[in-house]
Amino acid sequence: MTLIEKSKGYQIIVQWLEKQGMQPFTFQKNAWEAIHNHKSGIINAPTGCGKTFSVFLGSLIQYINDHPNTYQTNKNTGIQLLWVTPLRALATDIQKAMETVINDIGIFWKIGIRNGDTSAQERIKQKKHIPEVLIITPESLHLLLAQKGYSDFFSTLKIMVVDEWHELIGSKRGVQVELALSRLKSLIDSKQQQSLSIWGISATIGNLEIAKEVLLSCFEQTDSNSILIKADIHKQTRIESILPDDLQKYPWAGHLGLSLIDKVIPIIKNSSSTLIFINTRGMSERWYQELLNYDPELSGQIALHHGSIDMELRNWVEDALHTKKLKAVVCTASLDLGVDFRPVDTVIQVGSPKGIARFIQRAGRSGHQPDAVSHIYFLPTHSLELVESVALQQAIKDNIIESKEPLTLCMDVLLQYLNTLAISEGFDPEIIYDEIKKTYAYKEITEDEWNALIHFLLHGGKALEAYDEYKKVENDGGIFRIRSRKLAMRHRMNIGTIVSEQMLKVKLQNGGYIGMIEEGFISKLEPGDSFIIAGYNVALVQIKEMTVLVRKSNTSKTIVPSWQGGRMSLTANLGDQLRATFHAIINNETESQQPEIIHLHDLFQLQQDLSQIPQKNELLIEQHTTKDGYHLLVYPFEGRLVHEILSAILAYRIGCIQPLTFSIAMNDYGFELLSDQPIPINSENAKALFSPYNLFSDIQKSVNASEMAKRKFRDIAIISGLIFQTLPGSQKKARHLQASAGLLFNVFNEYEPDNLLIRQAYREVFDIQMETQRLSATLNRITNSNIIITNPVKLTPLSFPIIADGLNRNNLTTEKLEDRIRRMQADL
Repeated sequence: MTLIEKSKGYQIIVQWLEKQGMQPFTFQKNAWEAIHNHKSGIINAPTGCGKTFSVFLGSLIQYINDHPNTYQTNKNTGIQLLWVTPLRALATDIQKAMETVINDIGIFWKIGIRNGDTSAQERIKQKKHIPEVLIITPESLHLLLAQKGYSDFFSTLKIMVVDEWHELIGSKRGVQVELALSRLKSLIDSKQQQSLSIWGISATIGNLEIAKEVLLSCFEQTDSNSILIKADIHKQTRIESILPDDLQKYPWAGHLGLSLIDKVIPIIKNSSSTLIFINTRGMSERWYQELLNYDPELSGQIALHHGSIDMELRNWVEDALHTKKLKAVVCTASLDLGVDFRPVDTVIQVGSPKGIARFIQRAGRSGHQPDAVSHIYFLPTHSLELVESVALQQAIKDNIIESKEPLTLCMDVLLQYLNTLAISEGFDPEIIYDEIKKTYAYKEITEDEWNALIHFLLHGGKALEAYDEYKKVENDGGIFRIRSRKLAMRHRMNIGTIVSEQMLKVKLQNGGYIGMIEEGFISKLEPGDSFIIAGYNVALVQIKEMTVLVRKSNTSKTIVPSWQGGRMSLTANLGDQLRATFHAIINNETESQQPEIIHLHDLFQLQQDLSQIPQKNELLIEQHTTKDGYHLLVYPFEGRLVHEILSAILAYRIGCIQPLTFSIAMNDYGFELLSDQPIPINSENAKALFSPYNLFSDIQKSVNASEMAKRKFRDIAIISGLIFQTLPGSQKKARHLQASAGLLFNVFNEYEPDNLLIRQAYREVFDIQMETQRLSATLNRITNSNIIITNPVKLTPLSFPIIADGLNRNNLTTEKLEDRIRRMQADL
């Protein structure tokens, strides 16, 4: 028996678990011991295996052991546990689970929630009576740091937990967490004898060691004080593809999907609860309506959930799912993480999940217990996506999961953070510089860059020092402060790193709020035009004070809104698996015997007869000639974003051989260049056209990087506080924000070209938006592969969906897109 197992806290917790009919897992006991010994680390376990309890119960054990005689009588002990979560939807579930434990054990801990939905009254209450546990989002944590007296608020903190760390790392929200952690650790280390413990909780991520290094970067990590705890639990996942009755040998994106609703209805009715994951908010609205149209008996039994639906409606859906009042919920990524402790039997993934980790995460929403099987159905939106189902099954079998690359030197987030400290208690630049240098995100920051940031805060930088409005911070005897109440209020209203299209609230004329819609979409509508939102069919009445007033509509002519953010691209790992699956098919390996591949046999046979199925060490290029012109089809299987840049580079390089005008289309599997003249590519020049040599220069020549950087700069300007998205009493329209940011971008480019924010804009364009590292790796792979060029006599199954996608490109025709595609299929 170990020392912790003999402790009072351990005995109490184990007895509580036994009353619930549970036994602690080995990884949970390892976590409790590490917490008892004041270590920090990361806990990695499959979804639904008790990661939350591994830390929360550990904190209770520590508290009971520290107060063995008074743990049931102590009250108002100050904050003990800070729980950072990326999603608001997680907070209530976690709170309920925690309250069950403390009520049963008899500990007087208050569990508070702090996020964008928390009322002003509740926030004031939390300030007067600090909860012992606070569940909070990264943005709300920074809002607390923006309050005077935050150092006293956090002075009693013992443990900080970052839940779903795999979702935060690799994003600016993750950088926010790193900065907050650096401040809290320094603050608590100076006030307590014992250092702050930090724990990350993660499920699906490929680079756990890096994730641990990033989270614990401000700690001096040694084997004695940091630990990676992995659960030795194999979660069984059953993947079942929904196979269409009629195989389309010439598939196109979206042609299946809704046509398979008749196969979805029985799945819903045979399960007590089902989550139907759709990649975009617009399509989730369509699916919800079509399910009700197909089977009106589902009315009242199914619901819709996505990020643009009003918070009260989302909460109702989550509670109804929890109490088994709903048979199914059509949802987007808004419920990727938000259904812990909920009784979900079945998950349906509609269309490509675009990534292995996302698919595993969604599968784990069903069978949310350690010994339960996670059951997920894969519903293709076109025939070729069935190959992805096979690729995903193999990836899960081989335990292949995407890694998340951490962001570094995000100067916009750092400027926002410094303004946050400046409006609360002020900051000493030397102290804060030492703190941020210990974070992973800013360990490479130079003294010159730091001084440039300080100069920017004090004077607006070189380009803006003539304008008083950019002189926000004052040097008050070595402590930097923002004294203006107006600036402080503006800053508090704009804390955060998620920048999107301006959102307007949608309100029923004779009812409450039902959701949010993007300004860009609603500005194109006239009063009386109908659209679908939150499952309602509504007609626009008017836009008044940033609110869209609507009335219920019965018209059948409705528009499905399009929200930005639905442009996901295939991950590198899933692309690798796809190429390996095609390789297995052509070589008649095990994957070729799976039901999905057998179902697609005729399609693959047609592809092989007309052209070729590419193996993993091959790049297939097809050349077609139709009445529309000369088509060049290339199949790297690297995802839409890589194909977008790669097609532009190839077009530029071909243009250097012979001046041509191209029209470009792409999907996740390949891309097309269409010209009115023959395209000069052959076996002799193909390798050179795909060479990684001179890549950076060719990117700049083929893509308008300056214009892309200008658009990226808008987000950076908002995050850094150069321009404000939300002002007291009003909100700026998106086009005004873009104009303000564009003007500043031009000023910096001309008068301060070495400005840190300008440099960041270009870096984000090349490193994140264009994925230049992945692009370079793709070209290296192609250079070392066999390039196969074929000239099929007609369109192939691989080429058809890309060419069909390209029909939207500036084609002047009165023929409906769907009718034209079906006519093309009939001709073939």
